[in-house]
Amino acid sequence: MWESICLTLVATAGNNIGKVLQKKGTVILPPLSFKLKVIRTYAVNKFWVIGFLMDISGALLMLRALSLAPVSVIQPVSGCGLAILSIFSHFYLHEVMNIVDWMGITLAGIGTIGVGAGGEEQESSAVSILQLPWLAFVVVIVFVLLNGWRRIYKRQRREQELIEYEVVEEIIYGLESGILFGMASVISKMGFVFVEQGFSKMLIPLCISISICCSGTGFYYQTHGLKHGRAIVISTCAAVASIVTGVLAGMLALGEQLPSAPVARLSLLLGWLFIMMGVILLVSSTRLMRHILWPLRNLIPSGVDRNFNLRRSGSLRVKDPSPSAVIPAATLHHLISTPAKEKA
Repeated sequence: MWESICLTLVATAGNNIGKVLQKKGTVILPPLSFKLKVIRTYAVNKFWVIGFLMDISGALLMLRALSLAPVSVIQPVSGCGLAILSIFSHFYLHEVMNIVDWMGITLAGIGTIGVGAGGEEQESSAVSILQLPWLAFVVVIVFVLLNGWRRIYKRQRREQELIEYEVVEEIIYGLESGILFGMASVISKMGFVFVEQGFSKMLIPLCISISICCSGTGFYYQTHGLKHGRAIVISTCAAVASIVTGVLAGMLALGEQLPSAPVARLSLLLGWLFIMMGVILLVSSTRLMRHILWPLRNLIPSGVDRNFNLRRSGSLRVKDPSPSAVIPAATLHHLISTPAKEKA
């Protein structure tokens, strides 16, 4: 179990840090295209190549982790990617971190230990191949309901001639993207479970292909929501929805179970809770610090104000991981670089 958790942490670190390095490299690069000259320019850029290799390696390691452990363990642990990215940004990119960031990192670390201590090896349960279309059907129904709900608010917003999204629309976009990111992990795990039961090995690339489609669609919903919505709301909902979806779908569709021992069960549940709390704190740290410091604005020396402003700009600039093409590393944790927009 600990081997799988370590693989997951390394994988999610590769996904997140790799994307930051890719972004750093693209600052001086032209827009990516299939022109030979452009491709050669990307291939000789050190930061972009290293970031790309780390991202791909992270995706492969995540698949390996999913083949060894239940998705209800792997998906929550992958949410620690933002904590790893924050530490990397602090020590390598010299970003200033506030107390809320450190609290989020601490909670995510404690949660990971709890998941590792409470998780237990499980025997492969019988999973019918017919559960895949049923799972897709349930997801489609959920999306029909969410989209219908969103269209109602969208129509009301147009009637009132408002530009900014309603908070319900932001929540729905976050939930839709997070559900798809979580389903991507579950579907990838299904391929390994089917092979263990004696099905054709061709189901592994098939399930991974479906997983890529889920991740890509989730990225579309998240990007579309961020066009007019607030990043803090959408990314937080996406992160939590991704973890909850991975846990619930793993238990309902793959037959994964909670530990039988009461102490181990409590440790696992608290681990899930701490990881989600840590992710939420990391995503919303800038906004929380703003509200914490606002009543004390007259008591804070000007030097502290400057550090806080530096922290805000640094956070919004660096934390910019985007969902992995195969297995998103929590999703939650990928679009912090988009400035949080206040409602009109």
